[in-house]
Amino acid sequence: MKNLQNCIDACLACVIECEKCSTECLTMSGHEACVKTCRDCADICALCARLCARDSQFADALCALCVQCCEACAAECDKHSEHTDCCKSCAEACRRCAEACKV
Repeated sequence: MKNLQNCIDACLACVIECEKCSTECLTMSGHEACVKTCRDCADICALCARLCARDSQFADALCALCVQCCEACAAECDKHSEHTDCCKSCAEACRRCAEACKV
């Protein structure tokens, strides 16, 4: 079983990195998929943190979706990480979050 506090902390850190990344990538041509994926990931991670914090009966199901979303976001950001620092930081945060939220 995952450590709930680690999952919450990783989700909140991921929200911040995804929001930073999507904001920065808005100005870059060819980063449209990155922006969309980061926004989705930020929203799912925020909700996941909230449900885990309240020990919701739906937390485990949402954690599974969070892992999937974080893995997709990391993969998308990896495409740009060699030349975009925000994408590199976001991908790393997403991988940490996915690991922390695995059931």
